[in-house]
Amino acid sequence: MSAQIGVTGLAVMGANLARNLARNGFTVALHNRSVAKTDALLEKHSGDGEFIRTETLQELVDSLEKPRRVLIMVKAGGPVDSVIDQLVPLLEPGDIVIDGGNSHFQDTRRREAALAKKDLHFVGIGVSGGEEGALNGPSIMPGGSKESYAALGPLLEKISAHVDGKPCCAWIGTDGAGHFVKMVHNGIEYADMQVIGEAFDLLRSGAGIEPAEQAKIFTEWNQTELASFLIEITAEVLGHTDARTGKPFVDVVVDAAGQKGTGRWTVISALELGSPTSGIAESVFARALSSQAAQRAEAQEKLAGHEEKIAVGEGFVDDVRQALFASKLVSYAQGLDMLTGAAKEYSWDLRLDEIAGLWRGGCIIRAELLKDITKAYSAQEEPANLLFAPAFSEAIAGALPAWRRVVATAVQLGIPVPVFSSSLAYYDGLRRKRLPAALTQGLRDLFGAHTYHRVDDDGTFHTLWGEDKSEIVAEDTH
Repeated sequence: MSAQIGVTGLAVMGANLARNLARNGFTVALHNRSVAKTDALLEKHSGDGEFIRTETLQELVDSLEKPRRVLIMVKAGGPVDSVIDQLVPLLEPGDIVIDGGNSHFQDTRRREAALAKKDLHFVGIGVSGGEEGALNGPSIMPGGSKESYAALGPLLEKISAHVDGKPCCAWIGTDGAGHFVKMVHNGIEYADMQVIGEAFDLLRSGAGIEPAEQAKIFTEWNQTELASFLIEITAEVLGHTDARTGKPFVDVVVDAAGQKGTGRWTVISALELGSPTSGIAESVFARALSSQAAQRAEAQEKLAGHEEKIAVGEGFVDDVRQALFASKLVSYAQGLDMLTGAAKEYSWDLRLDEIAGLWRGGCIIRAELLKDITKAYSAQEEPANLLFAPAFSEAIAGALPAWRRVVATAVQLGIPVPVFSSSLAYYDGLRRKRLPAALTQGLRDLFGAHTYHRVDDDGTFHTLWGEDKSEIVAEDTH
């Protein structure tokens, strides 16, 4: 018996993907550095389908049909390189090495180029959906060559989530495109979770609504345009009572949010691309600030608040709902705009309608609004920015008064809403006829001779600030 695919690295995600493959009729060869983990999986889940037990990478390779497909599910970074170094000498031209972890896309580009020189395919795939998704159907974002997808795609499509009969898996683009798209997905996820947290804080600290009651509100919101996996599980978390103390669960959890790096990578990549992902950036910084326990404790003693004691009106809850939806839209718009910039920078042919479709099921940011996002980018004339699509420009126009009221109220109450407010600033920055960047460029020209363009003439200019302030034509140094 030979296996269609081999999996090395049988921690939770690797084990669940292996089980998913087996459940879908594929014979799966199993390998782990510790054979005990392989045996534990077989003991508990051998009924899921056909597995082949192996103890070494050589045995794993020998058990596979050609072209061999080997899925690596180990920690990103050095461990992936280590497995590749051990695996490559055992393979033959045309074989496919797959990295299903959260690797940085530049590492994936490097590995793909290196293995291509050995006539091997390297495929970085983004997998979203957590442990449950890996087992029951994740959203899958594969990169690599089109040729490798021809051999690998049918397996991935079958085990992925399906929405309206379509698999949430499609070839994204060459080299590191799959991991890049997954990275941006995670950046949007960071922003999405942060705006939900800001809404929770506003409702509690501003309107005095306790978690159990908020659970009902979020359940109701999940029947509106906000319907999504994250809103659904927010209601579940807020409705949970701690068995030990009887307090709301959120009150016994330390208010310091962790992160594994993909959100930070998104912001760094956005800076390199010159892509304004302010909402995603603020969500990363909010997590960092939450983790500065010592400084926050000292700040509570030393820093004044001077918050105004204002009453919020009856419509405040609905205002927060509208502001949450508008901010959520901006997060998607910024992430998708970043993908447009990356496509140009890295020569990827990214289909935004297809990518939005992949996110409709299986992944953490799955939401009803992705159906309309998919439709917007499927239109004959693709919008330059998601917010320009009529459905969304109209939605934000309707939510704008509430959005402004919520941000203003938060400022008066001293409640930090970094993503609500930065998303609103992004929106206003896009729509304003003139921005203060003209002054910024003038300052740059004065202290660094960085030149400027004029609104009434073509060319590049510089003012002789240290002389007679006359203007000269200059070489463009923007």
